[in-house]
Amino acid sequence: MTVLPVDFAKHVRKPDFGLPVEILSIASANPPHKVSQSDALANAALIYPQFASVHGLFSNTGIDHRYTCQPMSWYRQTHTWEERTEVFQEQALNLLEQVALEATARAGLSLDDIDAFVTNTITGLAIPSLDALLMNRLPFSPNVERLPIFGLGCGGGVAGLSRAARFAQGRPDRNVLFITVDLCSLCARPNDPSMAMFVAAALFGDGAAGVVLRASANGASEGSNGDRPVVRAFGEHTWRNTRHIMGWDVKSDGFGVVLSPELPTLMRNNLAQVVKEFIGRNGMSLSDFKGFLFHPGGRKVLETAEDVLGIDRSMLGHSWDVLRDFGNMSSATALFILQRAMRAGDKGRHLLAAFGPGFSAYFVALDL
Repeated sequence: MTVLPVDFAKHVRKPDFGLPVEILSIASANPPHKVSQSDALANAALIYPQFASVHGLFSNTGIDHRYTCQPMSWYRQTHTWEERTEVFQEQALNLLEQVALEATARAGLSLDDIDAFVTNTITGLAIPSLDALLMNRLPFSPNVERLPIFGLGCGGGVAGLSRAARFAQGRPDRNVLFITVDLCSLCARPNDPSMAMFVAAALFGDGAAGVVLRASANGASEGSNGDRPVVRAFGEHTWRNTRHIMGWDVKSDGFGVVLSPELPTLMRNNLAQVVKEFIGRNGMSLSDFKGFLFHPGGRKVLETAEDVLGIDRSMLGHSWDVLRDFGNMSSATALFILQRAMRAGDKGRHLLAAFGPGFSAYFVALDL
């Protein structure tokens, strides 16, 4: 038997994240109905008068307005699975079409230049899947590879970006499109008198985002000017026995919200350790990061991150701004934050992070 030297053994255990992956472009979209937080409260007060004593929750979310795919009157009515699914498929495809077209155009590509695309959602169902339905709307190559993802929740934007980056690493010099959409508002069920549903009414909105990625075996891809963001590492962590923290219960008329009050405590007790383990595995330290692009599940998530990581609020500024202007759009939110950082011309290493059912955390370290 050959005994490996200790240093070599350490080397082979070290994760290899493969080729750097460039972000060629990013796009985002919202449905047409802009709803102020005061109007959202007025609507919720009609549906949930039993929570009058905690209506102040709406003013403490850090949200000014959000976007929904239906007018407010729609959410005051009960709807069947069939009705919800019909609206979801129509509205989700409209938004996915928009971000797919915009992202590919911004990358200087046409749709038939896309070699693979990954599609993510958690707020509705489609069989054939959304990516297959989109093939009938847009002139993708009939040979494009497709990967639909469902179930990652608010973490789906970061987790989906990671899966798409893996796809890109496996096919150097090919173009990979990642698109994600969540229509959280469609999950409102006025016949559900729970506090979780009331909290959801205070936080969630609708949105979609798209990203084009490419990895090159020769470093920077052809045509790159060196200014494109580069994905350096990605990873995740799942806490066992936490399925009750967040998710869906399948009800007779739609998805029932699962949102435990234990979530802030879980984050406070565990977030710092998991973040430091991820960056440490990749030879980085907290001081290397110039900004943190954290999914704002709510203001408590961002406040907890500031506290346990010991970072100034300005380092989470884009997260706070997206929360204010769009609310929690589930998976799309993290990519809205990334887009805002790119538009602002931010540079240096940033940590993109989001959290979802499982309960799980997802991370992407990137250089802007």
